[in-house]
Amino acid sequence: MKKLTLVLLIFISAKGFSQTKNFIDLPYIETSATADTLLLPNRIHLNIIISEKDTKDKYSVEELENLMEQKLKGLGIDTYKNLSLNDLVSNFKKYFIKETDVLKSKSYNLVVDNAKIAGSVISELETIEISNIRVVKTENTEYEKIKLILKSNAISKAKIQAEFMAKPLKQKVGNAIFISDLTNGRNFDDSESLQEVVVVGFARKSKQEFKPIDIEFQKIKIESIVNVKFKLE
Repeated sequence: MKKLTLVLLIFISAKGFSQTKNFIDLPYIETSATADTLLLPNRIHLNIIISEKDTKDKYSVEELENLMEQKLKGLGIDTYKNLSLNDLVSNFKKYFIKETDVLKSKSYNLVVDNAKIAGSVISELETIEISNIRVVKTENTEYEKIKLILKSNAISKAKIQAEFMAKPLKQKVGNAIFISDLTNGRNFDDSESLQEVVVVGFARKSKQEFKPIDIEFQKIKIESIVNVKFKLE
């Protein structure tokens, strides 16, 4: 029985070695290709901090919340869906100015679809003395889908390159015998960090009125890199 097991192991090892040797001995052509694209963010996360301190205690946090909700709804924003309070425990803060005065603040996350709406939000909230607003995250909801399409495009491009390289040799490109995805760690998207604001600002029309200028955010770059070995026939 032991002899039979030993013979079987030797046979499997020899077969594996033979397959590896056959792969190495195959005539092949190797090429790498890249496919990339740029996407505009379609989900922009704004961090909004409302504070009694910013209004010099003219409004309470509760009053600012109501005013903010009215302004956002006036812009057509679904506050129930797109506005959320950040960590209630950590963001309902109390600032002790003297021994008797307490000023409060809250932090919100607002999601909007594009830079134009983001500009309008900043402009409208400024009119009620809410100006502590920053962009904390940008993303595109089609990111993963586009990434897969780019992988396919990169492989197609690799085959075209291989065919052009093999043509002067009067050889044909056969099936792929090895494919490696080299994209890992090389993507330019960082959905947890801010994408650069290209232009942001306001044109003053009067003391109380602001008109947002056109603004845009840096596009998200998606890239796919592959290495492919094709059999030469």
